[in-house]
Amino acid sequence: MTATLLCGAAARAAYAADLPSFQQVRVQHRPSDVQVLDRHGELIQTVRVDKKVRRLPWVPLQDVSPAMRLAIVLSEDQRFWQHSGVDWRAAASSAWANLWNQRTRGASTVTMQLAGLLSEDDAYTHGRRNWPQKLSQAWTATRLEAQWRKSDILEAYLNLVPFRGELVGLPALTQILFHKHPNGLDAQEAAIAAALIRGPNASPAVVAKRACQVLTLQQRPCLGLDLVTTAALAQKGGGMPGEQMAPHLARQLLKQPTAAASPGPSVHSTIDARWQRLAASLLARHLSELSNQDVEDGAVIVLDNASGDVLAWVGGSGMLSDAPEVDAVLSRRQPGSTLKPFVYEMAFEQGLLTPASLLHDAPVQLPTGAGLYIPQNYDKRFKGWVSVRTALGNSLNVPAVRAGAMLGPDALAQRLNLVGLNLKEPGAYYGPGLALGSAEVTLRDLSNAYRALANGGLWSPPRLSVDEASVAPRRVMSAGASYLVTDILSDNTARALTFGLDSVLATRGFAAVKTGTSKDMRDNWCVGYTSRYTVGVWVGNASGSPMHEVSGVSGGAPIWAALVRELHRQQPSARPPMPPGLVRQAVVFEHGRTADNTPVDADREEVFMAGTQQVRWTLVQGQGAERGIRQPQDGAIFALDPDIPPKAQRITLATDRARAQWWLDGKRLSGARVVRWSPWPGRHELVLRDGAQQLDLVRFEVRGAGVRVSAKGQ
Repeated sequence: MTATLLCGAAARAAYAADLPSFQQVRVQHRPSDVQVLDRHGELIQTVRVDKKVRRLPWVPLQDVSPAMRLAIVLSEDQRFWQHSGVDWRAAASSAWANLWNQRTRGASTVTMQLAGLLSEDDAYTHGRRNWPQKLSQAWTATRLEAQWRKSDILEAYLNLVPFRGELVGLPALTQILFHKHPNGLDAQEAAIAAALIRGPNASPAVVAKRACQVLTLQQRPCLGLDLVTTAALAQKGGGMPGEQMAPHLARQLLKQPTAAASPGPSVHSTIDARWQRLAASLLARHLSELSNQDVEDGAVIVLDNASGDVLAWVGGSGMLSDAPEVDAVLSRRQPGSTLKPFVYEMAFEQGLLTPASLLHDAPVQLPTGAGLYIPQNYDKRFKGWVSVRTALGNSLNVPAVRAGAMLGPDALAQRLNLVGLNLKEPGAYYGPGLALGSAEVTLRDLSNAYRALANGGLWSPPRLSVDEASVAPRRVMSAGASYLVTDILSDNTARALTFGLDSVLATRGFAAVKTGTSKDMRDNWCVGYTSRYTVGVWVGNASGSPMHEVSGVSGGAPIWAALVRELHRQQPSARPPMPPGLVRQAVVFEHGRTADNTPVDADREEVFMAGTQQVRWTLVQGQGAERGIRQPQDGAIFALDPDIPPKAQRITLATDRARAQWWLDGKRLSGARVVRWSPWPGRHELVLRDGAQQLDLVRFEVRGAGVRVSAKGQ
């Protein structure tokens, strides 16, 4: 035993010969909480990374209240400023008391305790120390006094000493127990903190008694000390210093390679605390207004167009949600109509469409592997023949599906992946519905894809940390086609049929914006960009449950509009210049009117890719009223149910031709424009004739059992 103690003492003596400097100890200090700062250095979030202890950033001695500096000396080492590491008078008194089994304060000075805290040997910080350990500690303390200043010793001690439970260091203690920084401690709070060093797990009564002794040495009263002590020790350890406004962003930021490679007490994000605070406030306020419409979750992201810096990242609605930990900025949801701009951009780029091209907004049945796909518009109404500008501006579904069919789902999926949407399945999996947002994407990726439109087709990843290297942008879309989409999305007149001229989407300066709603009102989106910022908003429920009567302009749009208004309060957004390769051309439309005899598209000046412009836009023979079979579609598949009455399962045969004859499987049916035919299982060939001339032909199939007959054979 003696040999072991001597060896331990020798090892500690060797350690004392190679003491770390004060600066080394301070630099090596690792808080248990990482502070996330905004781009200007303001604290926006604190994240716990060490679950074993609670240790906050190092606090300089000048930032510790005078009351605390006095209390710690009176409690632990009254001759701290006079001795050279060991208080021999106190040591002699302690030895004499131990000889007679008397209870005493002990002889360990602050410097000796610091020597133990700096040692890697657990014997210095746990349990009673034997005499060889005491001697080694005393030797180390004298070396510390020779190499360090007294103020450095006291500063290191206050930052390293364990207090109560998991709390290590004065900053953690004051934040959790008193909700203050160390410079704000008064005399009573300082006395309680000093008393906890000697009895970290003592009862409130014992701590108050010891704290009263410290106050008595200062000739201060102890009135009310019991209540203050009890209240302080009742605090839990979950409090965080500073305003906590970006929990989801902080978790994502700490996963970044730059933060993981050099973990430190703080990480500088690209967030701007002003916009983060505003976005969170606007989201919470609007969701409160929608609470009676079965809405509780939402998310907001703001991107700087030029740099890709994330200026605001609000991943959830906090206490308004049943799932506050879910980061809705990164959750995959169906984006609805917000994918339409990319459909038309690709069609413009390939020369398949122009903003003045005519598309038919009418009922359509598209055969798929899973049956018929029948897209509808939001208002369940159809506008007939419309220009692409009108179709995209008013978010008409059937024209978007027709445009997507020109591209093909696989090619469209490849383009969506190119702009960073990272679809999980190939295009064929989604089929025609891909043009209407049937794939699932994240708000971050979708907003950054819109940022690429704002940048004329140049894409780069968003940036979360100011230390993260910028990535050179790459071209993913044509500059000219991107401008055409931007021009339509910023045209308040183009969306007037659906949204009106005074909707919330109408902004003071330039802004291109698109709303979207997924199936069954489960997700509502509003994404758009100005000359400087891209703003994305999602509103819905983390559970996936549908909302009640929440449309594009009542869900995310009010939040988007309010944010854009504040972002450009000082400097209005300016319209981007038209890139080379585009021309303006006056156009005239002769393609019909709506049900109330109003022209769908007024004559106007339109923008074209050079070489695609034309003045007059009308329907050629065979379109509109002169077309052939409107229903059913070629390749359609119908399924019969024997339990449903036959009259409820009739198939509509429809044409716009005034003079035509229906022939089914070689037999004449009728000359009416619309025929309700009682189906029979099998493959069928439907022909539309005008006298001897065959106008159109479609083939379709009816599947299922024959119609059930009654017991009487009726």
